[in-house]
Amino acid sequence: MDSLEILSLLAVAGFALHWLNNQSRRARTALLASHLQPFQIERLMQQLTEAYMRALGEIDPERQAQVWQLQHAAEQQLASQFQDFARSFAQVPAPQARTLKVALPGIDKVLPQSTFDVRRVLQIHADGIDRAVRNEAGLACRDKAFIMMAEMFLMQHSCHWFCRSKTIASARMLAQHKTRYEQALQAVSPETRQAYLAAINGPALG
Repeated sequence: MDSLEILSLLAVAGFALHWLNNQSRRARTALLASHLQPFQIERLMQQLTEAYMRALGEIDPERQAQVWQLQHAAEQQLASQFQDFARSFAQVPAPQARTLKVALPGIDKVLPQSTFDVRRVLQIHADGIDRAVRNEAGLACRDKAFIMMAEMFLMQHSCHWFCRSKTIASARMLAQHKTRYEQALQAVSPETRQAYLAAINGPALG
């Protein structure tokens, strides 16, 4: 086999890999969207993020307290809706609920440990958001807001990772929220961080 034939085979293999990757991404995106569709999770996240940033930038303590107070209903709604969403997605069959740690289509067939179960990760995020909203530690509104934003950003990162890849998810987080993946991971509650790292680094679940 000459060099031209080798290059042709490599080109065909590259095209096939790209096509398989795109097909897999479309399927995962459609699956996630179908489960998100009944909820207003994205709208609530945007509302809360904008309100938190407004409150953090407010000089007048009275007006700042008013902004914090007005977010309680939206926080409760987000926590409730994301729990419902996680329960809905938990019904997805295991093979469809796994995503690749590294964007190499087909590697999961050879190395199951190259995947992690998104059903488990989404429940971890649901519990983390609920914990932040309940604020049983009695954190100041400012500290609670930082944890809430980190929990929301990391949850959004997991959704983008499932649909696309970790690299793209991290780039989107940086572009949209000016926050690096590592920063969000360090800012969430210790309970979320421990459970999340165990889920993405541990063996794939059946």
